Amino acid sequence: MQTRRTLLALPAVLLAARAEAATPYTPVDTTSFPAYMVTLREKARKAGISPATVSRALDHVVVVQRAIELDRNQPESVLTWAQYRSRIVSDRRIAQGRPLYLQHRTLLAQVTARYGVPAGVLMGIWALESNYGGDSGGFNVLNCLATLAWEGRRRPFFETQMLDALRVIERGDMTPAEMVGSYTGAMGQTQFEPEHILRYAVDWNGNGKRDLFHNMGDIFASTANYLAREGWARDIPWGQQVQLPANFNPANAGHDKRRLVGEWRQIGVAMPNLPEATKVAVLMPGGPGDEAFLAYYPSYRAIRQYNPPDKYCLSVGLLGDAITA
Repeated sequence: MQTRRTLLALPAVLLAARAEAATPYTPVDTTSFPAYMVTLREKARKAGISPATVSRALDHVVVVQRAIELDRNQPESVLTWAQYRSRIVSDRRIAQGRPLYLQHRTLLAQVTARYGVPAGVLMGIWALESNYGGDSGGFNVLNCLATLAWEGRRRPFFETQMLDALRVIERGDMTPAEMVGSYTGAMGQTQFEPEHILRYAVDWNGNGKRDLFHNMGDIFASTANYLAREGWARDIPWGQQVQLPANFNPANAGHDKRRLVGEWRQIGVAMPNLPEATKVAVLMPGGPGDEAFLAYYPSYRAIRQYNPPDKYCLSVGLLGDAITA
């Protein structure tokens, strides 16, 4: 099943494949939209958001039919693991990331020192979420959130995001014009939903604004803070690729089959030097006989909280390791 975060940050390289899977879209009747906006304004008022902010943000919102079309066409999977890995964890993307890592290495080390999240994971997320800031999305977020809240298929979620977007504006982190991102409301170079901007965004340089579009300190620190607060452990990496023993039973693979390091060793799975209390899952994203990976908890879980598909999480780790090697 698709989760909330999955819907927010499909890597740009997959958009063409997603479009091929889409069903024909018939534009919806927008007659009821103005009346809904009256209701939404009243909800914002009751939530304590100032009339001035509500007016600034909502006076000129319009329906975005494309947002509805995209929201209704969400294939469970469009690529196999082999296809995904070859397109996402590509030599080109690694080569693109290495000079950027060197450029920001000092800053990344400072962020890692504070939050415990390694530079590689931050680089991997940056690469996947916006192609290193090259594509943070081009949708008017307020228009899209209003559209999807009104459309109603997932109204509670999008109404919550809209109210949080108004709070972000009221806090001074963004203006309505600056709210440009994905059609589901994720913004910035590492794609934060409005609720996560409020919860995790960091003013790294102390200028009174959390700038997830231009300030690399804010971008890296906010992303690290997100992962740290979702359980990243300083002494436990995300995981690694592994060669499984020939007699490994595929039924032992999966998130719900986590075992202690010593327990895996007892059945012949090679384990690195990790704290003995570390829980580890074996993942086989391409199925039995294909590549296998060790996922170290709780750090791997923190990436899954950011964006849950294993293809995404593994690619974050593999990209980051290659970029920072």
